[in-house]
Amino acid sequence: MTTAPETTEVTWTSDEMMSVAASRALGGVTACFVGIGLPSTAANLARRTHAPDLVLVYESGTLGSKPDGLPLSIGDGALAQTADAVVSVPEIFNYWLQPGRIDVGFLGAAQIDRYANINTTVIGTDYADPKVRLPGAGGAPEIAASCGEVIVVVRQSARSFVDRVDFVTSVGYGRGKGDRERLGLCGRGPSRVITDKGILEPDPDTCELTLTSLHPGVTVREARESIGWDLRVSRDLVTTPPPTGEELTVLRGLTDPKGSK
Repeated sequence: MTTAPETTEVTWTSDEMMSVAASRALGGVTACFVGIGLPSTAANLARRTHAPDLVLVYESGTLGSKPDGLPLSIGDGALAQTADAVVSVPEIFNYWLQPGRIDVGFLGAAQIDRYANINTTVIGTDYADPKVRLPGAGGAPEIAASCGEVIVVVRQSARSFVDRVDFVTSVGYGRGKGDRERLGLCGRGPSRVITDKGILEPDPDTCELTLTSLHPGVTVREARESIGWDLRVSRDLVTTPPPTGEELTVLRGLTDPKGSK
């Protein structure tokens, strides 16, 4: 008598699914401009799995950093210690970023609207007296303007996904197709917005964000209820492939090094 082999069910959190989906978006990418937080997690995961030659560029001036764990900030010493080169911040922007030498830029958002415009400046329409004053722009506007393409990673809620941002910190597609060209922005703009619910991509005709992929276990209704506009859904909607055991092992090693030992 033979018995069926035991199977171990792989489980993951919504944040882990989001990080894995974002890391997969870096397939075939040479250089990536990385921010701290979820973008850094995704980029470091990609470098340790399917994209070992990915060059990580941080705003502080480090080129080709290979940190053992996730950096605490763009000024984390591990970034400089493991970098191929360290240059000045003006050189990062004037030579590498603005001329379009970076393939992909990762951005987060406090608010994002249907045309992928990003707000990280203020919540509230009165700039002088806002409800909340946020950390500000940093290098995000130039990343959004000049990288070959932009990938936004942000948790999905009606509070963050609004019909129109209170302040445009970083331009996505303005008010629709053609605005980037009119503004003279050289980069392609946001190619996808990856959330804990799924993946949104700009419609080729209107540039309005459209749901193209749902993460496992998420319904279209749930995705629509967590967005502050009438979300369009692609006719070719797919389900995001779940994280593999290898992806989760590497990811958890990055986010909790002590727990992975």
